[in-house]
Amino acid sequence: MRLRNIRGSKEEIENDVFVIKDPDKYKGKWDEVFKNNNPIHIEIGMGKGQFILNKANNNPDINYIGIEKYSSVLYRALQRRKDFCREKSIDLSNIRFLRFDAEEIISIFGENDVARIYLNFSDPWPKERHAKRRLTSDEFLDKYDKVLKKNGEIIFKTDNRRLFDFSVESINESKWNIKEITYDLHNSEYIKGNIVTEYEERFVMEGIPICRLVTNRE
Repeated sequence: MRLRNIRGSKEEIENDVFVIKDPDKYKGKWDEVFKNNNPIHIEIGMGKGQFILNKANNNPDINYIGIEKYSSVLYRALQRRKDFCREKSIDLSNIRFLRFDAEEIISIFGENDVARIYLNFSDPWPKERHAKRRLTSDEFLDKYDKVLKKNGEIIFKTDNRRLFDFSVESINESKWNIKEITYDLHNSEYIKGNIVTEYEERFVMEGIPICRLVTNRE
């Protein structure tokens, strides 16, 4: 269940220097934020940040942006960043956070701004009338195409087989190409180097197989 209505969360977010305010002004010039030209990887719907914090720690030559639309969830991710950095005695200068809805992605990022997009355990929006809201729908694939670099890729993980099948169908009917695919990540060749999310830990303990794919534009 999503965390909501944490008192003071909006104020904490507003005052946190790792949260980008007015991100639209950096469209096409994110090097001004990170003070370098390293590739940018984004996670849409990062939850409490376990995945992206570990990615940033393991890959100091890549810039990471965690995106979350719920203030209370982003607040928890910011708290986790502080604890993570304190425990490891690091500052993680290669990570930033944004609070906005993924539907607005093309207002925040410009052409070639992003090298990789992570979609981890996205909301499945199970009702057919909500299919356009799924982060792997045709509408979102078109948006991603406008911000990804040439040969940029999307890495998608989910426990929801119906959402995964929908995603595979969307990709196959588009100009995107599936480079890797598995219906049981933790018993596949692709498990090496995998960083688990909070949801993933729980699902694996329950014996639920994790589906994963990697896609880029042809």
